[in-house]
Order: sequence, then structure tokens, then C-alpha cells
Amino acid sequence: MFAQLMPLLASRTVLITVAKVDDHTLRLNVIPHAKADENPALSTPLTYAGSPEELDGELGRHLAGYVQTHRRTASTLAEAKATMGAAAKAAQEEAKRKAEKRRKASQKLPVAAPLPSTPAEPAPASESSVTLGLFPAS
Repeated sequence: MFAQLMPLLASRTVLITVAKVDDHTLRLNVIPHAKADENPALSTPLTYAGSPEELDGELGRHLAGYVQTHRRTASTLAEAKATMGAAAKAAQEEAKRKAEKRRKASQKLPVAAPLPSTPAEPAPASESSVTLGLFPAS
């Protein structure tokens, strides 16, 4: 049993509890202690119930499978975290590159000549001109 736990114990503390369910059954819990910055999935416990004879005969195989799954999950989570970190870094670099390109493009634009000024008030219209209002001029 402990030989199967060694790979799991290499990176964390493991709590093992055993409780008597009835006269013929024991319940064993293997609970890996997660580190503060780890995904909670890595602290999922293994619970196994059976007779003492079943535990003696099968627990090692179940522990080996549990530890293998645990290590695979940890590896997959680490790979996903690395992939997401690389993607975020690439997106930040792309955003910086585009911002720099926009900045350079805006510096290259020529300064437009000012528009000719227009008088603040239009010149009075002559009697012969067309009236644009709703009511004709009197």
C-alpha cells in the first residue's frame, strides 16, 4: 500500500483515515493535502469501503490507479496553465504591437490646414433674395 503512495507523497502530504462501518466493513479515506496555489481537484480524496480481507487484497491496486490519475490530472492542469499563460502573453504582445503601429501611424499624418474663418453672423439678405423661413418677410 505505501509503495503505491510514494509518488503521491513525493509532492504533498497525504492523510489516511480508517473507520469501522459495521462488524464486517471498514472505510478507508486517502486525502491528499493540496498546496495553497493548487487547483482543488488535486485534493479529491479516495474513499474505499470493504472487508478487511478486500482491503488487504485490492487496496494496493486501487491506490496505484488513484495515484496515476492524480499525477495525470496534475500534469494536465500544469500544461493547461502553461498554455493559457503563453496565450495571454502572446495576446498582450499583439496588443502592444498594434498600439505601437497606431501610434506611429498617427505621428505620420500631415497637419491639416485650418479652415477659412466664416463671419459669426450672416450678412442681411436683400429683399430680392429668397426667404427660407416659414413666413415671408414683410
